[in-house]
Amino acid sequence: MKTRRWFATMLAAALGCLACSSPEEPVVPEPVLRTVRVEVPSLTLPAGGSAVLPFTVEDKDASVQEVKLFLSGGREPEEFFVRELTPGSEAGSYEALVVDAGTGKEYNREVHLAVVRHTSGGSEYYVQSPLFRIQAEPKPEGPEYTGLPVVYVDTEGGKPIVSKEEFLKATMKIKGNAAYEGLDGIDLEIRGRGNTTWGWPKKPYLLKLGSKQSVFGMPKHKRWILLANFMDRTLMRNLVSMKVSSMTGLAWTPGCVPVELILNGEHKGSYLLIEQVRVDKNRVNIKEMTPEDNAGDALTGGYLLELDFHYDNPVQWIDPNGHNNQWGNGVPFAVKNPDEDDITTQQKAYIKYYVSRAAEALYGKDFQDPETGWRAYLDEDSFIDYWIVFEVMGNHELGNPGSVYMHKDRGGKLVAGPCWDFDWGVLSYNTSPQARTGLVNGKAIWYERLMEDPAFRSKLKARFEELLPKLETIPSYMDECEALLTESARLNFKLWNPAEDGMINGDERLSFHDAVTRLKTIYQERLTVISKNL
Repeated sequence: MKTRRWFATMLAAALGCLACSSPEEPVVPEPVLRTVRVEVPSLTLPAGGSAVLPFTVEDKDASVQEVKLFLSGGREPEEFFVRELTPGSEAGSYEALVVDAGTGKEYNREVHLAVVRHTSGGSEYYVQSPLFRIQAEPKPEGPEYTGLPVVYVDTEGGKPIVSKEEFLKATMKIKGNAAYEGLDGIDLEIRGRGNTTWGWPKKPYLLKLGSKQSVFGMPKHKRWILLANFMDRTLMRNLVSMKVSSMTGLAWTPGCVPVELILNGEHKGSYLLIEQVRVDKNRVNIKEMTPEDNAGDALTGGYLLELDFHYDNPVQWIDPNGHNNQWGNGVPFAVKNPDEDDITTQQKAYIKYYVSRAAEALYGKDFQDPETGWRAYLDEDSFIDYWIVFEVMGNHELGNPGSVYMHKDRGGKLVAGPCWDFDWGVLSYNTSPQARTGLVNGKAIWYERLMEDPAFRSKLKARFEELLPKLETIPSYMDECEALLTESARLNFKLWNPAEDGMINGDERLSFHDAVTRLKTIYQERLTVISKNL
């Protein structure tokens, strides 16, 4: 009886609960994303810029919070990516902001736009659009778009530059790029320059500005050079050599910047605008002599000397001491400063006498004596660093001197430097086959004798090892130069063929990229060979 009453009570309670509950609500299915449709057949991206990609999804109520781009093979592209996603004006419409990644590469890719869906377990799956195309905006053609600054020079009346001696009046403006400020309305004079290089189709030029100007942030001066680098397929031998020189303790290294040259409205190709070697507080910083400096301490400096086998300077002589291939047992010296109009008879006699005494001390029987030997006349540290630059770059012109500089300040010793003109035979086994296994300048002028001094050789080796970590960064610098010069090189070699005048460096018939690769390889081999031979 009790059991029946309990069951009835429980049944009544259950029925009461059912009576007070609401009817069951219908289940609404969760939106399922099935289709993504891009609304344009292709998208073009400007270099470093962006563009909007409109797209729609089939289920307008589905949530779209993340999208990605995939190449047809399933890999994400390196050249561009989606930065932002915003809803469009209508349900189911969206806009993705696609950004060029700034790689500098040209591209034309088939891609999918994929909506990313995250599962409860943390994994991702994608709903992809059909393939469409994303491409880089074509680069504008012409020297203004190579990425280098552009130097515009217009001679008076459009006269051609046909002389190395006579200046023509001209004006100059410079269009800088992102790294440099430009210049406008500069009055100057221009003439040709160079020895062998003046005879080649692509001409080098000397600029003499009407007033001192800073160019590309370099210290103010009137005198600048436009080096043509005609036979250098890499366009960077001088550029890299000046970088190596700047890593040493040499007193001054010419600053330089690659540029495009437009002369009288005509594109002349890729040039190197570089500081000319001059006596100046911001260049070869020695005492500027006057015609009155003819006695006592005033007569001792400063002098800027060039050793040059061309032997075509107004003030020059052959010193009988020392050996080189061109002059037998003589070395060609020339005075570059004081110049021919200002140098006096006493000054000529003094510097010739000083060089002769230095050479006699070097080749004398007591040449290692610190008081009476070569160290009384030559600045040891500069001669060591100067040799290292020439040796690392495989420049043989220390042995057959051309564009080899020394200078002497008032009361001072002969100092080696600055470095100049490293386009001929540099990092090339064509001109220096011995560079494969040995030293290029071990027997160069004066250095053959210096190498006989154990203390000099020991100090030279220690200095090379000290500089080696810096020198080992140069291949990376070459990569930077290649990226900077690639478009300039493409246009330059449409104008000029470095193989036209023979095979000097040995890379004249290579592509620009292959020539740079060869340059890096030889450079790296030089570091190893020098280490083994010092």
